Amino acid sequence: MRPIFHPDTTQITLADVLYALGDPVRLKIVKTIAQKGEQACRSCGGDDIAKSTLSHHFKILREAGIVHTQKVGTQHLNSLRLDELEARFPGVLPSVLAAATDIEVCDE
Repeated sequence: MRPIFHPDTTQITLADVLYALGDPVRLKIVKTIAQKGEQACRSCGGDDIAKSTLSHHFKILREAGIVHTQKVGTQHLNSLRLDELEARFPGVLPSVLAAATDIEVCDE
C-alpha cells in the first residue's frame, strides 16, 4: 500500500490553501471537519457526490496541507491541520471559515 502524501509545513503555500478553499464542496468539507472533528471521507459528501469526485476533493485538501488523512481499516479519516496552518498563516483558516456563512456543514 502506498503511503498517503502530506506536505511538510514548510511546503504549504498560501496560494494552494486559498485555491483549495475556493471550491464550495471543499469549503463545506473543511467547515464540517472544523465543527464536527475527524470525519470519514464518505460522511462529508452525502449521496449527491460521486466517490471518485469526493476522493479528488480530499486529495486537493490534503496536498494543500489543510487536512491530514489516516487509513483506519477500510476508512480514510480526515482531520484539520489547524496548528500547522495557524503557525504558517496565522488567522487565515478561521477567517475563511467565519466568512463562509452561506456554506452548510454536512448532516451525516
